[in-house]
Amino acid sequence: GYASGGVDPAYMGLGPVPAVRKLLRITGTTIKDYGLFELNEAFASQAISCLRELNIPWDITNVNGSAISIGHPVGCSGARIVLALANEMKRRNVKLGLASLCIGGGQGMAIAIEAV
Repeated sequence: GYASGGVDPAYMGLGPVPAVRKLLRITGTTIKDYGLFELNEAFASQAISCLRELNIPWDITNVNGSAISIGHPVGCSGARIVLALANEMKRRNVKLGLASLCIGGGQGMAIAIEAV
């Protein structure tokens, strides 16, 4: 499944929070159901705020680095994090993964990936 959400543009970095919450409702899952997370971020404070707000475990989030360390190419950040998530899910034999990203103006997107 996938979902989008948004917040007041003054809090643009929190856009993934409503998107992830909506995704969890749509899929009938909880944060605890996921074995890996990719959270695209442009600023460390933005990622920390989202992780805290959603109670996402830090030790299974962005396990191979994040946008701060490996880049977030304009126009393909979503593709980069989904591919990173799918590859790491395969490597670790994880069944469910979740990726999210913040979009300018307070928007957020989230997607759940299931290994088959």
